[in-house]
Amino acid sequence: MKAIVQDRYGPPETLTLADVDTPVPAADEVLVRVEAAALNAYDWHAMRGDPRMARLAMGRSRPRARIRGRDFAGRVEAVGTNVRQVGPGDAVFGDLGDANGAFAEYVCVPETLVAPKPANLTPQQAAALPLAGVTALMGLCDVGQVERGHHVLINGASGGVGTLAVQLAKVLGATVTGVCSTRNADLVRSLGADHVVDYTRDDFTRDARRHDVVFDLVGNRNLNGLRRVLTPTGTLVLSGGGVYRGGSLIGPVWLITRGQLLAPFVRHRIVTLTTTLSRQHLDTLRAHAEAGRLTPVIDRTYPLHEVPQAIRYLEGEHARAKVVITI
Repeated sequence: MKAIVQDRYGPPETLTLADVDTPVPAADEVLVRVEAAALNAYDWHAMRGDPRMARLAMGRSRPRARIRGRDFAGRVEAVGTNVRQVGPGDAVFGDLGDANGAFAEYVCVPETLVAPKPANLTPQQAAALPLAGVTALMGLCDVGQVERGHHVLINGASGGVGTLAVQLAKVLGATVTGVCSTRNADLVRSLGADHVVDYTRDDFTRDARRHDVVFDLVGNRNLNGLRRVLTPTGTLVLSGGGVYRGGSLIGPVWLITRGQLLAPFVRHRIVTLTTTLSRQHLDTLRAHAEAGRLTPVIDRTYPLHEVPQAIRYLEGEHARAKVVITI
């Protein structure tokens, strides 16, 4: 099969299209013929080994996972002997997690990390949901504990997670403020944001409006500024992926570490979001999508052999919403 492989850390040029063996599903795995795969900030972090501290987990000298990509949608080709919830021919979507491998014609994935594709979404839209959707869902519901009547600010509202978070926050009954650039303001409003702050003109950390939850998806502000716009008992959720700025030792981890150190000593809740995907999360996203409450926004699509160009576009802060690979 064809796949995008990488044998050393580096820029997009280190990614190559190659012939590799088609995987064989284990007893609890599903073999999926991939129709679409989505890019996430995770992909360029893994590609570059950035921040360098993350290489302790990803592989010191080269990535442990040779094939890039996490999110996918496609059709089941075969299943292991213990698989019960999906079968050959089923349309599915899912997330391979740190194992990677979605930028390929076929993937093997544990049954627990795959679910039936939302019936009303294309494979490209479905592929855009898993990691970004679960991040938004966990940030707002599990961690942020957003309730009807809450005021929520989303820093990075036009990104892959942000566009889904705006929609989910409205589903939860919140008043939503989205922070984005001038060119993305109309998009964020169209997704349901009640207020839009153009960060090229205004500094939202100086705004008089206070929020019950601030969901930071960028990591470009300091803790004092983020806390300044919270209500006295508000919650700050940190999940900044950032963009590539020439490499770093710890990247957004510094903001997250400072948040963890400060959290026990302040009234605000400061929580670092750790995304853990499950079949239940995928089922929740499917339910919202099929009810028309959640629609992934796709910026651009690229064919499999143009994954390097797609990642370069994503990591340079040009992309809005999701970038998807068609296979």
